[in-house]
Amino acid sequence: MNLDKVISGFFIILAMTVNFGFFYGDMDSLDHHSKYELMAAIIVNIIATTLKLGDKTQMGSVLLATSLAADIQLVAAASIWTIAAYVYTMNQEVVAMIISLSGGALLANIVSVMLYMGDTLKSKR
Repeated sequence: MNLDKVISGFFIILAMTVNFGFFYGDMDSLDHHSKYELMAAIIVNIIATTLKLGDKTQMGSVLLATSLAADIQLVAAASIWTIAAYVYTMNQEVVAMIISLSGGALLANIVSVMLYMGDTLKSKR
């Protein structure tokens, strides 16, 4: 068993599940979406991105691209939340934007997990 692959796979799947935990809930209210869970999703996604940096294969490039897309969307969601909370006012449009950005990051994470599983299934023992 390759410990590097186990750790990398763990963080790829953890990034998706934590992101889903933040995304899941009522779209009209931030009461169902924790700012701490969004921060955890950002941290886990950045760790997963860092673990993908050393892979020089074509699959590694695509996995890195999906991870970067998720990172950018989650950081944008956190930035919008922070600006709306401390500078402007929090309204339904801002809430929908925050949750939609996390949904885009979730989609990127799902693609990443599917690619990772496909690469694992096609690899030889």
